[in-house]
Amino acid sequence: MIRTPLRPLARILNARAKGQNPDAIEQENIRLRHEDMQAKARQRAEGRLLVLGIFFLCAYTAVIGRMGLLATSEPSEPVASVAGSAIAAQRADIVDRKGRILATNFETHSLYAQPPQMIDPEGAATRLAEIFPDLDREQLIEDFNGKRKFLWIKKKISPEQKQAVHDIGDPGLLFGPREMRLYPNGSVAAHVLGGAGFGKEGVSAAEVIGVAGVEKHYDAYLRDPGNGHRPLQLSLDLTVQAAAERVLDGGMQLMNAKGATSILMDVHTGEVISVVSLPDFDPNERPRPPTTGFDPSVSPLFNRAVQGVYELGSTFKIFTAAQAMDLGLVTPDTVIDTRGPLRWGKFSIKDFRNYGNEMTVSEIIEKSSNIGTARLAQQIGVARQKDFLARLGMLEPTPFEIVEARGGQPLTPKNWSELSAMTISYGHGISTTPMHLAAGYAAIANGGFQVNPTVLKQQGPQHGERVLSDEAARAARTMLRRVVTEGTASFARVPGYQVGGKTGTADKPKPRGGYYEDKVIATFASIFPSDDPKYVLVVTLDEPSVIAYDEERRTAGWTAVPVAAEMVKRIAPLLGLRPHIEPAPLTDITLTSN
Repeated sequence: MIRTPLRPLARILNARAKGQNPDAIEQENIRLRHEDMQAKARQRAEGRLLVLGIFFLCAYTAVIGRMGLLATSEPSEPVASVAGSAIAAQRADIVDRKGRILATNFETHSLYAQPPQMIDPEGAATRLAEIFPDLDREQLIEDFNGKRKFLWIKKKISPEQKQAVHDIGDPGLLFGPREMRLYPNGSVAAHVLGGAGFGKEGVSAAEVIGVAGVEKHYDAYLRDPGNGHRPLQLSLDLTVQAAAERVLDGGMQLMNAKGATSILMDVHTGEVISVVSLPDFDPNERPRPPTTGFDPSVSPLFNRAVQGVYELGSTFKIFTAAQAMDLGLVTPDTVIDTRGPLRWGKFSIKDFRNYGNEMTVSEIIEKSSNIGTARLAQQIGVARQKDFLARLGMLEPTPFEIVEARGGQPLTPKNWSELSAMTISYGHGISTTPMHLAAGYAAIANGGFQVNPTVLKQQGPQHGERVLSDEAARAARTMLRRVVTEGTASFARVPGYQVGGKTGTADKPKPRGGYYEDKVIATFASIFPSDDPKYVLVVTLDEPSVIAYDEERRTAGWTAVPVAAEMVKRIAPLLGLRPHIEPAPLTDITLTSN
């Protein structure tokens, strides 16, 4: 820093020459230097005061903001927890295609005990056994008087039960907050929803995780807070689902079946509007899986729609006819030799009754001729048949988004011979699920496009690859309509709605090989309205049997078809399909004169 001398020599000499006092110059320079020093000190002090003022302003702003936040928030008691041990309990809702709740969360409490703090263990055990009849009083007394310092009593209790326990007044009985999964519609869509349970558990929270169905398949989505707790929207229609379950349950009891399933699918999007499997269960109280040595199909947890791998019989015949027409091998009016039995080596193929020596392709489907269908399969060949069924999705588990669908692996012959092709053409020698069948019929109904069944709501058609020409698909739909108007599914006539479909009755296989003589799987696969198909409906009954005209009837035409017809009658209006009223013939009028 350059300092100005207080007594500059040039100015002193000049002042002396003029007779002035040189000390005045020194005093003036001292004054100017002090003024400069004061100005710099003042500027430095003002800067420090400005910084200090800004600091205090920010601090007061933070305090006021925090006080405002606390004033507007809900009061809560802080809970000490170990870092990293937080339990995520929040779970997104599940809704149907119209936004109606299928699964949601419900705040409740758990009940636990700290025996060292209990005053009257025996009295508390007695009162608890009265409140919860499933608890063992003697076991509670033993636990309360033991060495344990912590004991779960109930993972979920109702508000009424909490109040009753609170009235006991024992300080060793404590409550913990819980969030449980609630299914407000009970057993409706139980096999799709699956159910939820508790994962990691603590005194102050419990982790809710999916254990089956979409709850497990979409567990990561439902638990992800990054989704903003947006609900998972399914393709199901709650009203249609409830109506279908009621009709199918009544039909199963009327036909004395041990089980039943139905699937309603949109033919253009693959959306499953309704899927029912009976017997079912209440996911609010999900039963335990069966133990070893137990037929899983008897359990209400068994989902027949995607886990039931069955021979679906003559419902497969329409695939054979449609492929033969698509390949240009036949037309609906082509005459086929149906003389029987049809022999292949030591095996023979027969029809349910004698249909004559020859039939057209349309009549083969209408009358359900095994021999005629096998003749078509011979023309198609093994390789082309296998490729066609693969493109329909019949050889792999369906991509339906519930975990149980992965177990629905179709059963096909290891050696796909010509005989296999002949029996598969009419639904024997291959086992698939009803969900596979519904997807296959959707391809015929939508003009020949493959679709994947889905449980999620879609936006617009979801057509896959073309598997049939439009002409072949249209001819196949005409045949399905004739099955109802002229053939084996006459009970499927529903006033106001044109229904087309195919029946299938297959002998039920024994667990250790062979077939039962008096047990069948009866199936009716239908499309409606057949003139402009929008939906596929598949109804399958396990071991149906009904007495009609003094005879025991097991075939699909007597069992599954009437159930499907009643279901169409109930659900078609719910789907917004207006009935087509055909004009009645005018009554003859005879004019008479007085």
